[in-house]
Amino acid sequence: MLLDIRNLTISTETANGKVNVLDKVNLQISEGEIHTLVGESGSGKSLIARAIMGFLSNRWHVQADRLWFEDTDLLNLTPKQRREIIGVDIAMIFQDAKSYLDPNLTIGEQLKQAVLNQDLSGSFWQRRKERQQKVVSLLHRVGIKEHDAILNSYSYELSEGAAQKVMIASAIAHRPKLLIADEPTSTMEPATRQQIYRLLAQFHARYGMSILMISQDLGAIMQQTERLTMIYSGQVMENGSAEQLLRAPQHPYTEALLDTSLYRHAKMQPRSHLPTLAGAEPTLQHLPVGCRLGPRCSYARPACVKTPALQKYRGTQYACHFPLRIEEDES
Repeated sequence: MLLDIRNLTISTETANGKVNVLDKVNLQISEGEIHTLVGESGSGKSLIARAIMGFLSNRWHVQADRLWFEDTDLLNLTPKQRREIIGVDIAMIFQDAKSYLDPNLTIGEQLKQAVLNQDLSGSFWQRRKERQQKVVSLLHRVGIKEHDAILNSYSYELSEGAAQKVMIASAIAHRPKLLIADEPTSTMEPATRQQIYRLLAQFHARYGMSILMISQDLGAIMQQTERLTMIYSGQVMENGSAEQLLRAPQHPYTEALLDTSLYRHAKMQPRSHLPTLAGAEPTLQHLPVGCRLGPRCSYARPACVKTPALQKYRGTQYACHFPLRIEEDES
């Protein structure tokens, strides 16, 4: 197992006291796997990514029974030990690439910083040329052929698509074992969005790196991902292979998200309205007790005030007192 997270709880203080923003989240990623976290905006997906990277500020309190990368306990690392892993074995692509690129340095200068000395084989006098060659090669790998114009540009001069490709180039400079892509296409046009997802899939195929993708758009990641974890308001609703969850979801939330995506409505007439999940995610000050989907779930019953445990069924896991298809399959 490359990444093993068990009962991850992240809490913060609010005016109403301590609140568990993430509530006992489980996530496992195998070597060479593309795994996607899916949920609405504000569901806690990015918090999970930042907990893995160690990017959370002191206002967040992180607890877990297990938060391991390979044989390393990430929660018990010193800052120096974490830096030895982050950026080398684990890299992250952020939502808004331009805000994470340094506006005071050219793209060429920033990419040179991503190439470490241990990645160079030449003598001291040869390293400058070798580093430049590696930077150009990185840009070519992400589909940027006119590298001179990009290398001499600043981040604010780039399009969203070009900036995201530059960030991907920086992230893969060391061929990390785990690449985290936190909604890397959220601000892009559909054509550019698909191009970025295909690019990530190509690196997965070429280098065998594991990818944790974070998205709220099931349709965009359908062809690339192997496993899905559905998360709502900080709780895992369901996880399993993409094929199983798309074909026969057990949890009402998975069913609802599928019903609101173009995956099930590819033949809709122009200007038709997609179905929507009634209501909105609760705020931190008003989190429901038990299953947090309860107030929006048409299947909710009094028993849902108790948080359901993850249960296994035919290779999937779901957290629901009243799953959709168990009775049908057993009858």
